[in-house]
Amino acid sequence: MANLVLFNKPFQVMCQFTDRQGRATLADYLDTPDVYPAGRLDYDSEGLVLLTGDGQLQHRIASPTNKMPKSYWVQVEGDIHQAALDQLAGGVELKDGLTRPAQARRLATPDVWPRTPPIRHRPNQPTSWIELTLTEGRNRQVRRMTAAVGFPTLRLIRVRIGSWRLDGLSPGDSTTVKVHMPATRSPKRPPRQGPQRQRQPHRQSRSTSRRAPKP
Repeated sequence: MANLVLFNKPFQVMCQFTDRQGRATLADYLDTPDVYPAGRLDYDSEGLVLLTGDGQLQHRIASPTNKMPKSYWVQVEGDIHQAALDQLAGGVELKDGLTRPAQARRLATPDVWPRTPPIRHRPNQPTSWIELTLTEGRNRQVRRMTAAVGFPTLRLIRVRIGSWRLDGLSPGDSTTVKVHMPATRSPKRPPRQGPQRQRQPHRQSRSTSRRAPKP
């Protein structure tokens, strides 16, 4: 069993334990020793961060090859339409290539905590919420995707990674769960063998001289 910490990262907190610029970090909220983030979350994003000290579990969560799904609640500028959602789901062409197929749907305004500081309010500019589920993790990918389809991101909250959800955690709060890890077998090593000596066929020695007969 491995320990896994689920943490609700507040807005403008670095997803690391130290920062030379004096910004808030995970160390301001967590005192669990010897755990490290399994993946990152941007400074200006909020929500679920997973931390563990188990290398196998960290790889399982963070490795791009595992394609672990991550879900985000995204407040965007404008009244988003189905054509934009279809484009997000089908793939968006970014500078670093086409994004993988995703899941995108419109949300009713979710019951989430107020952000500090709040987003800038524009009376004549509507906003809308979507849920976006990705299986890749490019740099600032959600923000770049929504901007590419014409609806810039105003607020971004990660609510799920794999089967782990943010449910019940307020900003700055954390909980620890146990995760069953499959047993790993070390490969059997072949028996150590020294250098082989070529065996010579056994030959019976024969004398080349004969004894003289006795007088």
